[in-house]
Amino acid sequence: MPTRPTIARNLSTLRTAIAAFRKKRESVALVPTMGALHRGHLALVKEARRRADRVVVSIFVNPTQFAPTEDFGSYPRTFDTDIAALSEAEVELVWAPTAEVMYPEGFATRIEPAGAAKAGLEDKFRPHFFGGVATVVAKLFTQVTPDVAVFGQKDYQQLRVVTQMAKDLDLPLKVVGLPTVRERDGLALSSRNAYLSEADRAVAPMLARVLNACAGRINRREPIEMVLEEGLAELKHAGFAVDYLEARHALTLAPAGSLKDGPIRLLVAAKLGKTRLIDNLAV
Repeated sequence: MPTRPTIARNLSTLRTAIAAFRKKRESVALVPTMGALHRGHLALVKEARRRADRVVVSIFVNPTQFAPTEDFGSYPRTFDTDIAALSEAEVELVWAPTAEVMYPEGFATRIEPAGAAKAGLEDKFRPHFFGGVATVVAKLFTQVTPDVAVFGQKDYQQLRVVTQMAKDLDLPLKVVGLPTVRERDGLALSSRNAYLSEADRAVAPMLARVLNACAGRINRREPIEMVLEEGLAELKHAGFAVDYLEARHALTLAPAGSLKDGPIRLLVAAKLGKTRLIDNLAV
């Protein structure tokens, strides 16, 4: 029978557990999550296991990255199921603080990232988002003190922001991005996929198909502007309300007008029914 991980709810318990790992000179990997775990998260855990002696998974639905109009209250919360899955994955420690532990009374410090965080992608539509992400991830890094932290590439702009933050603040860890895990029909795994109606779920894989088609055409040296215009039209025709479909430099997220501006990453965000989906693909 799988061993249930230690669940730390306060900093004292967390630090005692981490100290026990360090006393045995064991390396530590962190997988930050907001719970509602799926195969994508478990792939991150597997990669963390490959890279370190001990794996810590954080489960914290971070209120500071949600705007008042967003889905903080309804965001999927499946803690017992998550713990069962992490037990099967042989995770030793789960860091599951409350909002009061993470942001105690009088909390007054916030990180405001620039660079990739001001690229005019997610930040254009969710201007509060990356300040909340950078602040909570910086706290997770200082609380857990991991040697490596593993993130998914599905949230690509977030990965670039977190990687730059760790570098800029001289944090002694390596940030690793793992390729997006997908359903068999190409849909990127996401906790928010649970919001999709049956009809919308049938249409949702079109997002990945359009990205793949656009990447192929750009590699054949068709004009990027034309390719993206036609991809945008295809998504709208399928019923998506598109926030952006962009070609950007894969590291800086600066706009890319041709292959010589590369390496290029295509990024898309679109609403289907009530569900907002994001995806990206290397060209």
